[in-house]
Amino acid sequence: MNLVIDVGNTLVKFAVFQDNILLEKLFFELELFEKKVQYFFRKYPEIKFSILCSVQKQSQKWKLLLKEKSIFLQLSSSTPVFFENKYSSKSTLGIDRLALVAAAAYQYKNENVLIIDAGTCITYDFKNNKNEYLGGIISPGLNMRAKAMHQFTAKLPLVKLENNDVGILGQDTQQCLEIGVLKATALEIDGFITEYKNKFEDLTVILTGGDSQTLSKNVKNSIFAPSNFLLEGLNQILEFNKS
Repeated sequence: MNLVIDVGNTLVKFAVFQDNILLEKLFFELELFEKKVQYFFRKYPEIKFSILCSVQKQSQKWKLLLKEKSIFLQLSSSTPVFFENKYSSKSTLGIDRLALVAAAAYQYKNENVLIIDAGTCITYDFKNNKNEYLGGIISPGLNMRAKAMHQFTAKLPLVKLENNDVGILGQDTQQCLEIGVLKATALEIDGFITEYKNKFEDLTVILTGGDSQTLSKNVKNSIFAPSNFLLEGLNQILEFNKS
């Protein structure tokens, strides 16, 4: 049994896998990390292996706790993976992006795949039908765009995306900002998908991340939107490294 942990910019995600089947997942705030580790090991005493993926500077206590209770793997840019990584600066590649590509390499081994992760930033990562990771794109996420318009102007308010289905004619400042954040981002995503489809045939597109459901209502291109994609990628990296 595996405990998979993803520490993002805003939340921590825990998941328990048994024979590649997701048994439970939980999202919570960073300060609850140690308490939730103890909870999961009490609830699932069969957990033998664990993996930690963190985009933040993690506490040494976390590692010691996981090492004490399991055979522990800290995901890094040098962790062995089962696809060919052709990124030119591997040490600067976000490990969360590495995990997403791993999920695509496992689930869609012989396909061209574009993985779009809509979180704090929006990342685009491409894996070809030879299971080679070739790179991608990074752009601002929804909240980052909204905060930028508020912080770098004198009068524009910080918009909250209350309406997930927007048009192109804002009738007040709130609506104009919503369109400028949500619709513009969706058009960006559609544009990039079209560019990739023009270059790579039979493209499978995955949209995942915290804002994926919000964006999926506005993106026109056909996509898959699995919610556990990164967690499944981490589990496969852990399985690959067990030996």
